[in-house]
This record gives sequence, C-alpha cells and structure tokens, in this order.
Amino acid sequence: MPTRPLVGVIACRREVEGHPSHMVTDKYLSALRNYGLAPVMLPVWEDIAPAEIAALVSRLDGLMLTGSHTNVAPQRYGAERAPENTRADRDRDALALALVSVALERRLPLLGICRGFQEINVALGGSLYQAVQNQPGKLDHREPEGDKMTRYAPVHDLEIRPGGILSRLVGASCSRVNSLHQQGIDRLADGLTTEAVAPDGLVEAVSVTEAEGFTLAVQWHPEWQPREHPLHDAIFRGFAKACDAYRERAVEASA
Repeated sequence: MPTRPLVGVIACRREVEGHPSHMVTDKYLSALRNYGLAPVMLPVWEDIAPAEIAALVSRLDGLMLTGSHTNVAPQRYGAERAPENTRADRDRDALALALVSVALERRLPLLGICRGFQEINVALGGSLYQAVQNQPGKLDHREPEGDKMTRYAPVHDLEIRPGGILSRLVGASCSRVNSLHQQGIDRLADGLTTEAVAPDGLVEAVSVTEAEGFTLAVQWHPEWQPREHPLHDAIFRGFAKACDAYRERAVEASA
C-alpha cells in the first residue's frame, strides 16, 4: 500500500481537566483522512525555534491551519484588544505565523480554515476586524444557536471570483456557506488575492498571489461533512491532489 501524504495540522493550546493540552478537533483530522491523507497534529509552543519549525515542515506534504474558538492576538497586527475579543492562544499565534512563512518558502500545499484563514492574512501583513457585527454595512457572521446541524448549515451566499483557485476547483460562480466567526479580514495583506466574498463584501476566501503551489484559505468551515457539499468536496479533493503531487515530487527528488 502506498504511503498517504503526511499533512501537519496545527493544534490549539487549551486546559483539559486542569492540565495544559494540545488539541485538534476530530472533524479536521477525519476530513483529511477521508480524502486519502495522513494527518499529524503539530503541538504549539510560543518559544519554538525557527530551526525546529523548518525541520518539522521539511517532513510534511501539506499543512492545514484549522479553525479555533480563540483569536489571533490583535497586537500581531498593531491593534488594541476590543471588548468582544476575549479568547487568546499566544502559543498557537507564534507557531501559526511562523509556519505560514516556512510553508510558502517550501511551496508546501497550504489550507487555512477560519482562524487559519485569518492567520495567513496577519502573517502576510494584513489586519482583522475583531467584531465584524459592529462594522457598518456588515452582516452578523456569528454562528446561530442550535445543534451542530443548525450551526453548520449554509446561511449566506458566496460570490466566487472568476479565474482563481476556488473557481477552478468548483467550476461555479456562487455557492452557499456556513458562518461561525466573529472576526474577519479588515485590511487584506498585499500578498493575497481575493477568491470569494460574502454578500456584504467581507472577504471569505483568499489565495497567495505569487505562490506556485496550492495555497487556499477560507473563512467558513468546509471540514463539516464535506462529501455532502460540492464546494467543500472540491476544496478537499484539490488539497489532497496537491499534497499527493508534492509527495511524489519529493520521492522523485530523493531517488
């Protein structure tokens, strides 16, 4: 049996039963596994050394930056903390922002989701709204109340820009997506291209403009039952294909 491409999945630092822990929600790991990839959790420490990060990434065939209940620290993009911004994870911030740079240098397939989408924007010099619902003309993008099926149900339209990665993957100009976020992109980083927007103009998907490989990040949650949603299925199929091709090139180069 051929070895599955190895995808690093960033963890979150949380306290579990009174102990500091490194965690990844199962839905992200299961989605990757179900598309033929081998996920491996990347623990997060604020003081991780650059050489350690480079060595870690050198063993991977892809990288996923997941969503989280925490937010990127506003100091990372030169802002003061807003009252609505109450959950932080400094350890994850440190590793995530460093991973983006190393992954792009190595042309590693990169998929960002929700917090991961925001991390990529901040890593490349962009900024965030800390409470989108307080911005004039913006929708309330926070998750609805209810069970998981209700919270992850599609709730707003998505305009997919032509000619981008997302457009090529799904072959459509519009879709509907779920919405479970309070923060969002304010100033788009110079190195990013908008792939899709919400009806209120909020950026919902981006790619790295000059990247030679697969680099896509989305604000919504495609990892939730992706086989049942054509757009989400296309995203994971595209990412899996890119990781497989990356692994094949690495094997050929070492032969």
